[in-house]
Amino acid sequence: VQLVESGGGLVQAGGSLSLSCADSNRTFSLYSMGWFRRAPGKEREFVAAITLSAGRTYYADSVKGRFTISRDNAKNAVNLQMNSLKPEDTAVYYCAADREYSGNYYYTTGVYDYWGQGTQVTVSS
Repeated sequence: VQLVESGGGLVQAGGSLSLSCADSNRTFSLYSMGWFRRAPGKEREFVAAITLSAGRTYYADSVKGRFTISRDNAKNAVNLQMNSLKPEDTAVYYCAADREYSGNYYYTTGVYDYWGQGTQVTVSS
């Protein structure tokens, strides 16, 4: 599995950005994929996740109602549409993939088997 991210960049507060992440190798079947982010001086935190089969979605409270995660099963890919962006959304965003069902631990970094290289999102005030 090799996760390749695209999107990100610089946007003004209130604007929108879209991130995409695809498994370029498609070597293994995946159970879920998600996004995490790390702001300067902070720990990596959960943003959103989706199960690839059922399409069940999960969101951090801080992004609920503003971000939408979706999947493209044919490509083993996920997208993250980010609307109403705030300066506090500024971070490096990482795509992650989990090969197995992890119950209610989708929000923890430890259950994910694969990670992308990260893409910068900067929201100016």
